[in-house]
Amino acid sequence: MALNIADLAEHAIDAVPDRVALICGDEQLTYAQLEERANRLAHYLIDQGVKKDDKVGLYCRNRIEIVIGMLGIVKAGAILVNVNFRYVEGELRYLFDNSDMVALIHERQYSDRVANVLPDTPRINTVLVVEDGSDLDYQRYGGVEFETALAQGSPERDFGPRSEDDIYLLYTGGTTGFPKGVMWRHEDIYRVLFGGTDFATGEPVADEYGLARQAKDNPPMIRLPIPPMIHGATQSATWMALFTGHTVVLTPEFDADQIWRMIHEHKVNLLFFTGDAMARPLLDALLAAQDAGEEYDLSSLFLLASTAALFSTSLKEKFVELLPNRIITDSIGSSETGFGGTSIVAKGQSHTGGPRVTIDKSTVVLDDDGNEVQPGSGVRGVIAKRGHIPVGYYKDEKKTAETFKTFHGVRYAIPGDYAEVEADGSVTMLGRGSVSINSGGEKIYPEEVEAALKGHPDVFDALVVGVPDPRFGQHVAAVVQPREGARPALADLDAFVRTQIAGYKVPRSLWLVDEVMRSPAGKPDYRWAKDQTEARPADEVHANHAATQGAKA
Repeated sequence: MALNIADLAEHAIDAVPDRVALICGDEQLTYAQLEERANRLAHYLIDQGVKKDDKVGLYCRNRIEIVIGMLGIVKAGAILVNVNFRYVEGELRYLFDNSDMVALIHERQYSDRVANVLPDTPRINTVLVVEDGSDLDYQRYGGVEFETALAQGSPERDFGPRSEDDIYLLYTGGTTGFPKGVMWRHEDIYRVLFGGTDFATGEPVADEYGLARQAKDNPPMIRLPIPPMIHGATQSATWMALFTGHTVVLTPEFDADQIWRMIHEHKVNLLFFTGDAMARPLLDALLAAQDAGEEYDLSSLFLLASTAALFSTSLKEKFVELLPNRIITDSIGSSETGFGGTSIVAKGQSHTGGPRVTIDKSTVVLDDDGNEVQPGSGVRGVIAKRGHIPVGYYKDEKKTAETFKTFHGVRYAIPGDYAEVEADGSVTMLGRGSVSINSGGEKIYPEEVEAALKGHPDVFDALVVGVPDPRFGQHVAAVVQPREGARPALADLDAFVRTQIAGYKVPRSLWLVDEVMRSPAGKPDYRWAKDQTEARPADEVHANHAATQGAKA
């Protein structure tokens, strides 16, 4: 049984060739059309000298061409590299070089950046350009228009044997540091992220044709993954749809009003997003539409799924109120672990802070000695995944040794997410240890403070970092994007969050910004937040910390 991603997609294609696979704007492709175009791309890449396990970059927003690219690359036996379209030239240069990329598919609007980086990345000798309405010159570096390239490739499915041991590379920017390439075997990432295991029961799909049989026997569901395809969660939602004969609706840009219109128009069943950064605008847009008397038919929508980013309790409860009788989930996971656990959002949730989830069978919380943390013990441990886990980081043995560890004969993936095990066995996520704040010996995890802040009616978004403090070493600093027309005062925020978190976690200084910067997938940019605190004095400082006017003080 070869649990290879290309094979799994082809099984579904053979089962439902005439079903619509992809929709983007006015364009759509059936499974048979997707197959032909992906085959043409694969053959074009092979004809250009791309060999098995060569790296091919995808530098595109969510549109049909990126899915053709994903499938065509794995059909060719190559390895796709997800490229963050917000990267500046230095970051692109690092990623292109670190991944040993030999070919690149990019949207035309990024041509200037590509032109400036290619002279420093000589391995890349094939560049395909997706038209997007811009007029930048790509011929100066030998770029070939995407459709022209496809016309030159064979439409036949006549590729060599594939293996479940083929590598799937998922670059993660994380919250700090340079992006790292997480290497998964195809079988392993299929089992923990791409639908090869039932997330509800923990039982694996019986064989490589199991999902394709489901595709043939069941009508398609319509999926709308909002985060960009650079994010593992959206790649997961897309591959799962392709393996099961479902339909994926794509949108290149996140516009909250447009999302509700798309759900209305395409009768979307499943909506995927990443935490507050997308949930807050979606909620505001839905409320505004209701106030304006605009009626969306959302009767088709039965699942709203958030993953891999903070989804605050205050927002969850509002969604439950506005969209009753839907399933709303909050899941945890990472590029290093895949899916780790989920919770069903219910009315009247009382806890604050990070997600509280039921972890799956292969996820545990370990203490410093590699022992499982006991429920209700109050011990803080780290989330660890066993079983189907990555091989390691591409070209980084040191980081691989730090993240993938063996305790008592069992190998775990431990990316550094701290958690507590509640008395009932559920797990409360505390946040990534690399961004925790040490104030007077107390460790503070930003997500818990951010969740409390974002419950305040004047706060649209917030990030929390540690800044130097003459007494405590560090104190909590809040970088806040107010709601339009509001200007929250530190004293008001202080009084509000003290009802939800301990006093030592309360922000002592406040920076107000026009916009909190996040990744395109909605993940926090803590390096940016730290820069804000270092660039200028705080807008407000707690009276007990008046001596600390900025992070350099």
